[in-house]
Amino acid sequence: MSVGEVIAYGLGYFHFVVVIAVSLRVIVKRRPPGVSLAWLILVIVFPYGGAILYLLMGERTLGRKRAKRAEALLPPFQEWLTHVLSARPAALEGESVGWEKLRRFVEGSVGIPALGGNELRMIEGADTTLRAIIEEIDRARKTCDLEFYIWHPGGLADEVARALIRAEGRGVRCRVLVDSVGSGLFLRSKLVREMRSGGVEVVEALPVGLIRSLFVRVDLRLHRKIVVVDGAVAFTGSLNMVDPRFFKQDAGVGEWVDAMVRVTGPAVKLLELVFVWDWLIETGETLDSLIPASGADMPAPCGQAVAQVLPSGPGYEGDGIYQLLLTAIYAARHELIMTTPYFVPDEPMIGALLAAARRGVEITLIVPERVDSVLVRYASRAYNDDLLSAGVRILRFRGGLLHTKSVVIDGETTLFGTVNLDIRSLRLNFEVTMIVYDKQFGGAVSDLQLGYAAQSEPIDLERWRQRKGFTRFLENTAQLMSPLL
Repeated sequence: MSVGEVIAYGLGYFHFVVVIAVSLRVIVKRRPPGVSLAWLILVIVFPYGGAILYLLMGERTLGRKRAKRAEALLPPFQEWLTHVLSARPAALEGESVGWEKLRRFVEGSVGIPALGGNELRMIEGADTTLRAIIEEIDRARKTCDLEFYIWHPGGLADEVARALIRAEGRGVRCRVLVDSVGSGLFLRSKLVREMRSGGVEVVEALPVGLIRSLFVRVDLRLHRKIVVVDGAVAFTGSLNMVDPRFFKQDAGVGEWVDAMVRVTGPAVKLLELVFVWDWLIETGETLDSLIPASGADMPAPCGQAVAQVLPSGPGYEGDGIYQLLLTAIYAARHELIMTTPYFVPDEPMIGALLAAARRGVEITLIVPERVDSVLVRYASRAYNDDLLSAGVRILRFRGGLLHTKSVVIDGETTLFGTVNLDIRSLRLNFEVTMIVYDKQFGGAVSDLQLGYAAQSEPIDLERWRQRKGFTRFLENTAQLMSPLL
């Protein structure tokens, strides 16, 4: 046997071993069938590249050190939640079956109760939101805690940084937690050096690097957006710490369009809890100075809304936000309105939407006309035919990249936060969602959605079916890869 034949046989054997080894690993992990099949196809067709991709991003691995910190923190956090549960509000007056299902699901999955006595105010647009955050920081007396996926220098985002420096100057402890990838430019900027020089604690979450990528999955990102001031006022929603006039101006999608909610009342403590957990995981600090042993300092009731908070991501059992969304779709009786920048669902979610539409629920899906990902754009469009045929109304927003993530069920229950309707957001990223059981807040979000609808163009089923065959092929090809997006 010649040397060439030996090498050929060796490469063939190695090829076989790689395919079998990675395939067995995929099967043993028992992910959703669509995800597993997508990885198997990728590894079989491109064995070496597919294997490398799987090793880098095929499993939700965050490292042993992080897992040990989480394990140590869990008991005291559970003790705090037990105290909160003991003081939770009475059952809602006129509570619907759908509300009860959602409340019990969230409490059962992460132990976080629904708390009453909250006042929630919708804030539309980056300019208004950032100015409101600056105003609260300038009034702060004890603490300012901020957590964002993206902090991008420029415009009003810089004014927020200066407000934090001013707050530190008068004795307020200011902590900023930002994602390593999403805020990479900010972390290397002069602005962050000025903040740290002024006493602001800026921490990089989920840092990336060549060596780190060998041991942990580096595409699992901190996607939350939370601001908590003095433990009394909080903001959450879709807006990153960016001024749209200075952010991705060359992406060809227009300015990003966002909304946030300003929260006062007991639910502020739930958002603070999420921040504190993330801060301790990243810094390794102890609990003593960051979280009370009881809820004695919980904000007093100041409104009528009942709200829960659901954090989600790797390390949380059961894919909570994904299951919550499916539960909400099945609980809808009359109307379901959703806004999302990225719509790449899996088969169970599509099935839930089709089932809801066919039993008479009026479903409206509002998405941007253009998004900043070509693959997501085509994968999303692959579902339009089935949805439109079932009676789902799909609107394409033409006023920029609609980035608001909201779901309103029957005008009375609202999911509002950072979660996109794609598998990456629902299963992989660290997200936070507020579930609000309040018709007034549901009406406010519905009004926001109607405003988006007025700037949108509906997709007509007959016209949609006339698109070119090559376009259909691209959509279907992208759909095959959607479990990996």
